[in-house]
Amino acid sequence: MGLDLLLASATPTPNTGGGGFDLLGTILWPLKWAVELILVAWHWLFTAVGLPAASGITWILSIIGLVIVVRASVFPLFVRQIKSQRKMMEIAPEMKKIQAKYKGKKDQLSREAMSRETMGLYKKHGTSPMSSCLPLIVQMPIFFALFSVLNDVTKHATQGLGGVGLLSAELTQEFYDATIFGSVSLHGTLGQAVETQNTVAIVLLVILVVLMIGSQFFTQLQIISKNLSPEAKTGQAYQMQKIMLYVLPLGFIFSGVFFPLGVVVYWFISNLWTMAQQFLVIREMPTPGSEAAKAREERLARKGKAIDASGKVVPMAAYEAEQQRMLEEAEKAKQEAYKRQQPVSKKRAKKKGSN
Repeated sequence: MGLDLLLASATPTPNTGGGGFDLLGTILWPLKWAVELILVAWHWLFTAVGLPAASGITWILSIIGLVIVVRASVFPLFVRQIKSQRKMMEIAPEMKKIQAKYKGKKDQLSREAMSRETMGLYKKHGTSPMSSCLPLIVQMPIFFALFSVLNDVTKHATQGLGGVGLLSAELTQEFYDATIFGSVSLHGTLGQAVETQNTVAIVLLVILVVLMIGSQFFTQLQIISKNLSPEAKTGQAYQMQKIMLYVLPLGFIFSGVFFPLGVVVYWFISNLWTMAQQFLVIREMPTPGSEAAKAREERLARKGKAIDASGKVVPMAAYEAEQQRMLEEAEKAKQEAYKRQQPVSKKRAKKKGSN
């Protein structure tokens, strides 16, 4: 496959359905164009190194390449999400106090006061509920664009059309004809595999769905079991996390039945990426007071290092010197506070004696 495919002119797919204005298609058009660009670029790269252009494995690797590009681009948002989730857990006790303060108060002034205090708490700790949703918000349109691209493969291949961008008619036909294990189509679903009694496709898709559920469950389990402080495990947010631990993975059962194999592969690889990222972030940026934080402190201690007051990793000697300095400053502040109280105490005693 030549490099000229990457430089082909990008034109929207004509509306052959005779219908009216397609609002969703118009919104997804730029994202579908970007998805096709990344897919075709990876496909060209893999064919350039010798993989068969029409092979299902080549297209599977291209989808994995798409995951790498998308997840790498949203990694900063992922780190921000982890920090936001951690802070939301940490402020749960304070949030509970605000809710208790205004419990039963339905008047406008009380609602506004509660809203101000809540937003003030978010601002103080540099977090908000929306921050924890940013990676998902960014990725979902891309996911729907990929689903749309793969869903259009069958229709476009039968009509001899290409995609909205660099996925030409030739590449669309190659994608449509591509299979793995000899009989598993990338645009086929588990439902279709059951209808056609394609045992290989059924087994493959069922295995992927089970792995998707397992990876999602383990990712959530890492957060609530290792990266929460004891105080955070008493709030309502923690209870919601426990519920989501078991509820969220069930959504993959639906996806495994109705989504094409290419989309299932994308989602599974994305889950693996999330799980690995979660592991690294929890290992290197754990919540203070959590089991993960204690484990990190023990690892650093074995290396002769520790975490100073600013959160930086420093040699143990520097850490001990800082602790000694903080102890001396605390003792000095205590003595000064005691001296300030002495004149007041003497005046009170003198006044009491004169009475």
